[in-house]
Amino acid sequence: MSSVKIYSWNVNGVRSAHGKGLTDFIHEHAPDVLCLQETKCEAAIAKTLGLDFPYQFWHEAEKKGYSGTAILAKTNPLAVTNDFPGNHPREGRVITAEFKSCYVISAYVPNSQRDLERLDYRLMWDDDFQKYLSKLSKKKSVIVCGDLNVAHAEIDLANPAQNRRNAGFTDEERSSFSKLLSDQGMVDTFRSANPTQEKAYSWWSYRPGIRERNIGWRLDYCLASGNLSWSKPEIHARVLGSDHCPVSVKCEADL
Repeated sequence: MSSVKIYSWNVNGVRSAHGKGLTDFIHEHAPDVLCLQETKCEAAIAKTLGLDFPYQFWHEAEKKGYSGTAILAKTNPLAVTNDFPGNHPREGRVITAEFKSCYVISAYVPNSQRDLERLDYRLMWDDDFQKYLSKLSKKKSVIVCGDLNVAHAEIDLANPAQNRRNAGFTDEERSSFSKLLSDQGMVDTFRSANPTQEKAYSWWSYRPGIRERNIGWRLDYCLASGNLSWSKPEIHARVLGSDHCPVSVKCEADL
């Protein structure tokens, strides 16, 4: 086993992020595996951006310029699969890379949207995703990285009282996330290592002054199977280029 650096970033458009320092970020942090969300780009175009990874797997949405995920790696996975079983639109939300000792998943969980018009679908999506994780975990350890579109606890957003019934902080979404952790034996690596750290956020509105005043939400996670050794989970809040910032963790794994 070796120490593997896994990073995740909702780039809010990979072409946009490419023009705002994505390449410099990759060179500085040198991830072994980089999970991306909201790539908003066709795979054929994304592969021409010159990102410094020999193995690139892009999962685009059926609707052009929408959603999309990717896994970029220095080591060639044994297999790569898109999506998971269930009745879901082709929105490019999940890509899974199987390595020798683990699965790495880049996930962009559906937003429940304004007035919670998509909350029922979101909860169905969660349920099917958890069944998928349960199946994988019977074979190997699992690492789930991405924008999971939920602030799990009050400590995970700046204004919990005002957002109680807003998308990403409903009781239903938070309960579903708790179920994922407990039933699948997954660990929220950052919160496990920093149980009382406040004002640690990964997403901020683009409204003027919001990010500068750190009025944010922690929506981006690196989750790990309970049997996996990991260290140094981080939120890289100073990295710009998107309304989200990268998150990362080091795992003891054999790629």
